[in-house]
Amino acid sequence: MGTKSYVFYHNGMARAKVRFTDDAVWIAQRKPETGAWLTEQRLEDAGDLKVQFPLERVWSHWEEYQKLASHDGVTWTDWQDNTYQYTTGTVDSEADSVYWLQVTGSDPLDLVVAAGRISAFVQHSRTGQGVLVEEGMESLTPLAQWQDAIISPSGRGIHHLRTQTVITRDGCGLATEVWLPDAVSPGETFPAILIRTPYGRMNSHFAFLHFVDRGYALVIQDTRGRHDSEGVFSPNIFEKEDGDDTLNWVAEQEWCNERIGMIGSSYGGFVQWAAAASGNPHLHAIISRVTAGTPFYDIPVRGGALLSGMLAWAFMVSEPVTDGSKAQRTDWEEVLQIRPLREIPKRALGYSIPFWEEWLDHPNFDAYWQRADWTQTTGASNIPALIISGWYDDDTIGTSQAWRMVTEEQRPHQRLILGPWKHKFNTAREIHNVTFGTEAVRSDMELLYLRWFDRHLKDMDTGVDGEAKVQYFSVGDNTWREASSWPPPETDCRPMYLYSDGTAHDRSGRLEPQAPRTDQRRDVYVYDPADPAPHMIDMSENELHVPENYRQMEARSDVLLYTSEAMTTDMVLAGDVEATLYAATDCPDTDWVVRLTDVDPEGNSIRLCDGLIRARYRKSFAEPELLEPNAIVKYVIPLGKIACTIQKGHRIRVQITSGAKNLVFPHPNTAADPNVETEPVCAQQQIFHDADHPSCVILPVIS
Repeated sequence: MGTKSYVFYHNGMARAKVRFTDDAVWIAQRKPETGAWLTEQRLEDAGDLKVQFPLERVWSHWEEYQKLASHDGVTWTDWQDNTYQYTTGTVDSEADSVYWLQVTGSDPLDLVVAAGRISAFVQHSRTGQGVLVEEGMESLTPLAQWQDAIISPSGRGIHHLRTQTVITRDGCGLATEVWLPDAVSPGETFPAILIRTPYGRMNSHFAFLHFVDRGYALVIQDTRGRHDSEGVFSPNIFEKEDGDDTLNWVAEQEWCNERIGMIGSSYGGFVQWAAAASGNPHLHAIISRVTAGTPFYDIPVRGGALLSGMLAWAFMVSEPVTDGSKAQRTDWEEVLQIRPLREIPKRALGYSIPFWEEWLDHPNFDAYWQRADWTQTTGASNIPALIISGWYDDDTIGTSQAWRMVTEEQRPHQRLILGPWKHKFNTAREIHNVTFGTEAVRSDMELLYLRWFDRHLKDMDTGVDGEAKVQYFSVGDNTWREASSWPPPETDCRPMYLYSDGTAHDRSGRLEPQAPRTDQRRDVYVYDPADPAPHMIDMSENELHVPENYRQMEARSDVLLYTSEAMTTDMVLAGDVEATLYAATDCPDTDWVVRLTDVDPEGNSIRLCDGLIRARYRKSFAEPELLEPNAIVKYVIPLGKIACTIQKGHRIRVQITSGAKNLVFPHPNTAADPNVETEPVCAQQQIFHDADHPSCVILPVIS
């Protein structure tokens, strides 16, 4: 191998010099306060840096990477079965440079090759964009974007203040960390970027220090009851008030100019919308990434059903300090069978979880859950929001809620980006064997975050105002598209009626609306809570909406199928999908699950989206109403967002069942509280299709 020397950048900021030798990896980190390079140390002693970029992988497989760089137009599989694809065109024609992109696996590690030699490695992970590059070759990589004159320049020193304590209105102390840029003049103040997290404030700073380098104060806080913050962790319940108090505290500091932005993902998205709902005047911009939605619509209760899929997360945060290993289990099958539900943590972990018991104590959408409903604002100001999610994000409902709210209120400066991503967004070009092409991972996201804050916290013209309001990735043709709204203006919502013979459209081969016939018989199946149809996920992956293949599951007798004819031409869908079911059961309560899939000519049935409703909550989550046995009832079930091309020769399929094992706990079909009931009964389920009961799925077809 000899000696190879590189510079490591993270989100556009130089963080270390890296030297590979035959026997070791050497790191000289950059001192944040001065920018000076520290003394070299071995990789194993490099602290945070050693987990932020796969340096050991690069070093131990250097010869294999170089072999790949030397061959044009081939695919190559490494030790983890990760395939690389040679891109067409060049990055820089004069340097004769090209990209090799990792198209399988997560956190892809891409290569930039110039004149047959590796000039850089580029990785996109949950913490952002890492670039390992030969000095002088930065222009061949995404680093070139970070030199644009329209964004805040880098080069400010970074000072870490001692831990601060924010005291909430009820006297709870929240551990808060602050990093400040060097002041150019005495008394200089800065706009601040606030992150509130339940996962450990010192586990998050590496991904955001580049904002300080460009002139922002950075504030990261442990939410109530987490890590070093006081109080008891009740997920979502205190975030509106605590967020409001924290924003006021930040605005009062001598180093803050009272303009604050927030950024975060998942729970870190929820806390932003909760803070915004307080109406705090100091919050000027948010970046909402894969945000969690409100209870009963998203998590931890969806459609009225408690999500068993939340257990991995609940175990991970079951104690004050986050422990990801608690989500990794090989016995989930046994854990999900524990009854009563209240006993699950004690028998699986050896101790109880207070918030788990709180959830079980509140089966309806009462005052407890209403505290976590950030859609009920108090006249929040029109905060500019950059909203990001993906088709396979298990919190995509949260993004739908946010977009619906800001659209209905006609707030200015709202932007939506929807990619082919799971909850761990922008980190893969393939999910569960469904590939999305080389454009699925975007290299401009972290830069866009800076441009967003520069525009709305510093009043800089960064060009974001002139860009498309909506950008979305169309699966199938694997292209990014732009629109002025979501759903796109050209979307035509068409009913796809379901027929008792298992078909779902007329004989034209297209899904033109066709009214139900009067000669339709009902379809019947038996739902047994002891053996529910599965929702196909790996619980330890903690990703609840992956595009899995349901082909084998569809052979079950408790799953009804309605399938279109093969498409005679490609059909493009983009928008929100909704099911209308006319159904009956011989029990006082039950669940209904509807799933949409794309069926290829070989019979593989890949999940596109799905939804569920607990029957007692069909009218109101706050005031449940049991069923009259065997009465026909209309249900409207949102299935989520999609953008995809159903290719010529493929079919669209609708699945109807009553179980979603792994996603939700099976409904016992009784009138008792489903979170307490331990004696389930079987239910006979009926779906109707006649002219008076036109069960259908509304598809968003691009005209």
